[in-house]
Amino acid sequence: MELSIIITNFNTSSLLLRCLDSLHKALSYANIVDKSEIIVVDNASKDGSVSNVEQFYPKVKLIRNDKNYGFAKGSNQGIKVAEGKYILLLNSDTRINNVSLRPLTNEIRRDNRLGVVGGKLLNEDGSIQPSCGYFPDLWKVFIWMFFIDDIPFIQSIIHSYHVEDKSFYQKKRYIDWVTGACFMTTKEVIQDVGLIDEKIFMYGEEMEWCYRIKKKGYKILYTPESEIYHVKGASSSIQQAAGIIEELHSLIYFYQTHKSLLQTFILKVLLFLGVLLRIVVFGIIGRHSERIDIYVKAIKMVR
Repeated sequence: MELSIIITNFNTSSLLLRCLDSLHKALSYANIVDKSEIIVVDNASKDGSVSNVEQFYPKVKLIRNDKNYGFAKGSNQGIKVAEGKYILLLNSDTRINNVSLRPLTNEIRRDNRLGVVGGKLLNEDGSIQPSCGYFPDLWKVFIWMFFIDDIPFIQSIIHSYHVEDKSFYQKKRYIDWVTGACFMTTKEVIQDVGLIDEKIFMYGEEMEWCYRIKKKGYKILYTPESEIYHVKGASSSIQQAAGIIEELHSLIYFYQTHKSLLQTFILKVLLFLGVLLRIVVFGIIGRHSERIDIYVKAIKMVR
């Protein structure tokens, strides 16, 4: 088996069907239908996701969980049963172009020291969605938490660990991490490095995994030649704010796992001040009261 595609799903039935439809077309275009498999890990969806996959895509391998185990554990479940030499993790709310599989597989085939390759994520309107970045050292966390990377002329010069500058995504380049929404690696790399850390429920698990992969000497590549549409923007403002809490929690865990006690302490100070700044800014603006409530909860977490 050449390629295993793993999709972790939770209550995204219609988007999942759209994703599977785009995958079948892309696999046919790449002429690897008989050399590939699709694995869907369903985290106890209540929207008919499982029955729809069984009805419309009976050849898809389906793993049914009895509760929502999150992205990391769900992906690991798929990886453990995958038979492919190459592993592609895809979000259920993605839609892959017909020509987008080949650039990923071509890149990872030609260099045995390439540990991960990711593609260009696009919003539904075709605009670029940030999808990769650098490891969150203290300087990059400072840039992010104090809005420095939001200043237009600064974006192209100084990057935080989330790269927001859209021009950055026009060029193929080696990077520190790519998003798990479209993440290709190999069985060999996984056997060498280990699985995704399941202590991270969501947000930051791919960055932590890439950190371990790079420590083993592998390279991480971003290529704009592979384009994938991603419905990330559909989440509500309160869901986005709640996601920030998960991301802050993951950052603290990352530092506690890989950095010193002093660095972890400084990180918590930066996060505390950055969250406090957001409370003040949103309070002055007089909008997004739900976000303020979320950030107040975040303050308690990072103290």
